[in-house]
Amino acid sequence: MTSDSTQRFTDRVADYVKYRPSYPREVVTFLRTVCGIAEDARVADIGAGTGISAQLFLNAGHAVVAVEPNQAMRAAADGWLNDYSGYSSVHGTAEATTLQSGSIDLVIAAQAFHWFDPTAARREFARILKPRGLIALFWNSRSLDGTPFLAGYEALLQRFSDDYQAVAERYADDESMAAWFGEGHAHNARFPNVQRLDFDGLRGRLMSSSYAPKAGHPNHEPMLAALRALFDRTAQDGTVEFVYETRVYAGRAQDGS
Repeated sequence: MTSDSTQRFTDRVADYVKYRPSYPREVVTFLRTVCGIAEDARVADIGAGTGISAQLFLNAGHAVVAVEPNQAMRAAADGWLNDYSGYSSVHGTAEATTLQSGSIDLVIAAQAFHWFDPTAARREFARILKPRGLIALFWNSRSLDGTPFLAGYEALLQRFSDDYQAVAERYADDESMAAWFGEGHAHNARFPNVQRLDFDGLRGRLMSSSYAPKAGHPNHEPMLAALRALFDRTAQDGTVEFVYETRVYAGRAQDGS
């Protein structure tokens, strides 16, 4: 992780906690039934952020250590996950987790891998995993079209964000994930995921994104006006639907560079 990426969400934590979607429970079921992860597997959530993905595994009974370099995001995770007996967190990065060698059964990274140095992260994951440990990388991929709202939201980002396209291009696809795992690549899966938001939720969801212009930027107020118009035009029963496909890539650690 670069210093820029580790601090990119510092002033967006409150919106991130409230308005980012979770992940389907089927992700855990898939990792257990298809990939062979034990119910008592110890999980390291790399780039854990505010703890959304960590909670998914804590609710399923796993012990989870959240590895997060951003102090504000890690504090947010601690604030709502500390009541879980299996939860802990450390200041660390994908490339230097601070975790003991051979101590982890499952490494996960949710909505975070595109910020990592892929070669250094692969080496570090191999180091902290047990001999038969597994890596699972997953994303909520927002549908870019299919409804007037989805198409309009994508057009809004393209119009008002200065670096949306640069961030979007970092997201992994099937080919790049297969190449990263190499011979260790084992399984892929996709699950539907939907988030329903009123206007306040929609605004918060937008402002949780690192590429959304913040207050004071010349595009901020025009963007929010366009968002209001889009919501008024496309909402049904007072909400709009973010449609996602949760993509999961799982495999064994390969320690080669």
